[in-house]
Amino acid sequence: MEFNRIYQAILENMSEQVYVRDLDKNLLYINPASERLTGWSMNKAIGKKCYEVFGDEGMTCRDVCPIEKAISKGVPLLHHEGKLKTRSGDVRDMQVSISPLYEAESVIGAVVVMEDITRLREVEQTNVKTVIALELEHSRLVGILESIPDGVYIVDQHFNIQYINPVIERDFGKIQGRKCYQYLHDRTESCPWCKNEEIFAGKSVIWEWYSSKNDTHYELFGSPFKNPDGSISKFEIFRDTTQRKRAEEALQESENQKAAILDGITTNLAFVNEDLEILWANKAAADSVNRSPDEMVGHKCHEFWADPNIPCDDCPTLKAFKTKRTEQAIIYTPDGRVWDEKGEPVFDEKGGLIGVLEIAHDITDKKKLEARLQQAQKMESIATLAGGVAHEFNNALMGVMGNIELLKMDLPEDEGRDKYFEAMKGSGHRMSRLTDQLLAYAQRGKYHPKDLKLDDFVIQTLPILQHDLSPSVRVETHFPKGISYIRADNAQMQVVLSSILANSNEAIEDEGLIRITSENRDLDEAFTKLHPGLKPGPYVCLTIEDDGKGMDEETRNGIFEPFFTTKFQGRGMGMAAAYGIVINHDGWISVDSELGKGTVVQIYLPAISAESKEQGAKPVKQPEVELATSEGTILMIEDEDVVIEVTQAMLEMLGYRVMVAKTGKDAIHITETFDGQIDLALLDIKLPDMEGGKVYPLIMKARPDLKVIVFSGYSIEGPARKILDAGAQDFIQKPFSLTTLSEKLKEVSEGK
Repeated sequence: MEFNRIYQAILENMSEQVYVRDLDKNLLYINPASERLTGWSMNKAIGKKCYEVFGDEGMTCRDVCPIEKAISKGVPLLHHEGKLKTRSGDVRDMQVSISPLYEAESVIGAVVVMEDITRLREVEQTNVKTVIALELEHSRLVGILESIPDGVYIVDQHFNIQYINPVIERDFGKIQGRKCYQYLHDRTESCPWCKNEEIFAGKSVIWEWYSSKNDTHYELFGSPFKNPDGSISKFEIFRDTTQRKRAEEALQESENQKAAILDGITTNLAFVNEDLEILWANKAAADSVNRSPDEMVGHKCHEFWADPNIPCDDCPTLKAFKTKRTEQAIIYTPDGRVWDEKGEPVFDEKGGLIGVLEIAHDITDKKKLEARLQQAQKMESIATLAGGVAHEFNNALMGVMGNIELLKMDLPEDEGRDKYFEAMKGSGHRMSRLTDQLLAYAQRGKYHPKDLKLDDFVIQTLPILQHDLSPSVRVETHFPKGISYIRADNAQMQVVLSSILANSNEAIEDEGLIRITSENRDLDEAFTKLHPGLKPGPYVCLTIEDDGKGMDEETRNGIFEPFFTTKFQGRGMGMAAAYGIVINHDGWISVDSELGKGTVVQIYLPAISAESKEQGAKPVKQPEVELATSEGTILMIEDEDVVIEVTQAMLEMLGYRVMVAKTGKDAIHITETFDGQIDLALLDIKLPDMEGGKVYPLIMKARPDLKVIVFSGYSIEGPARKILDAGAQDFIQKPFSLTTLSEKLKEVSEGK
């Protein structure tokens, strides 16, 4: 097939794409415009199928090909639109015109003319989208303004209302065209909101306003915009924030209350993250380390309460992070405090661990109190044992001492004999003093209490005690004026002072100093809680301080135990007796000591007021008493054979007839059935079947005029005192001499 040169020039210079194909879709020709569009050269395109070069996008090969339609019908197809895919993969919008190609009268192919209308379609679509977008935007804005729950209005620079939404119309009426300040803001021309020139100067402004007229809070938002004519209008949102304000105030009040509650809790509270950094702490936690809560935030918790570099041993917070359970432990910090600490994991709504709340109680005082209570209970148990031992020991001594005295009276006088008797009596008295110390430790003392001043007592007693101190030990005293009186047994207080000075003396190896001071002290409840047995009120504090070796903790904890011994500290009952005497005087004794730093002993004894102080009369030396013999019947209520034998012998030597009852039941039976006179009863407080305190009222019921002397290896304080308070005439402590027994019987018989 040939084309003349004119047609060829036209085809090669056309901007439209032209190609010729046969009935089998083989390309016979493409013009340069087609080459440029498809990326195929004519030499490579000739012979290929048309759809391989002009890869359609539904134009020629998918569904029904429009070229085939034109060929089959033999008529042109004009302005058909489709897609063309170039060799590079680019898809173009094309307008296609198809003309059947004839030879003779037969169709032998087709001429296809295409025009790239991609840009045209893009412009058309853009214009359409813009129009649609503007319409949608307008509708959307109107819809927003109409549906927004806040009041919206537009005013010009003269404060004329140009637009109102339904909320403004509902609340203020149809005010479009009116001045905004006539209906809104503070309703005056001097309205600070309207006069705010920043808005018309191009700034957005937010203003909070409270209307006292209707008790309503408002928030106004104003923003300028330019009109098409160049003028400036103001777009304003008028929002009622009353409920929000009240909610905020309520929330703030609630937060303040929570903060006040948390800060009012004396327990340490701190919220920490997994790195143990403090996110929040209450006032108690901050006060415990002399910080403010803000100063603690961001620091690791152990920086304040333990080691700055490492967490506490057995840290419950770390455990809580690992186990996601509540963990608890007792923590001992380097500053000497003890904490009962709990780690409480805190989770979010989804169950994720967000941190741990540290809850710590300072139980230092509690631990000290527990230790002191345990020590007091231990001492009380030992004291009970000591009292029992002293009782049994005194009963045994009664047999020894009484029989020695009886033996001496039976034998003829002889100097050699008297030497041995005196030695035996001396040993007996020494053992008796030991039992006195045991009874003092057992808190069975205070035999003859009287009003005395500790400073005067120390000054009068020191010359006696200093003979037992080393010459290289110096004793200093310092007593301020006005020291209160106490009520105490002078002899027992001498035991206390002597025991403490003896310990101080032994603790000082070479030269040293013992310093004795006293002062009035008012003890509050916080102090007395840590010292079992003390009650709040005025006390006199006696302090004895030495610069000796001092003691380690083990020694200090055992110093008040009977017969506690170290190589230089205590070899007997001295400090144990001192402890019992002070406790029995309703006081407290404490020892503070460290190795190489000496020892400080403090004694607290209740002070008595000037009004209640009774000056005790000076003791009158009693004349020697001769043995007083008498007649009468005495009922001895005692179960110890050795005591029965020696006491009965003494009583018979004094001229009395003796009946013996070894049990309480026997004593009651005798008083109820004996048909003779019973002049007096000696009543022990410990019997096999019942206490002497229970026997006493029953024998008195049988014999109301019976005189009773309580005699016991225990001291007068305790069960014996109860029998005396119930009406018994007197008390005599075992072991006693024949002379003492004679004197007591005479005094009671004569009613003294």
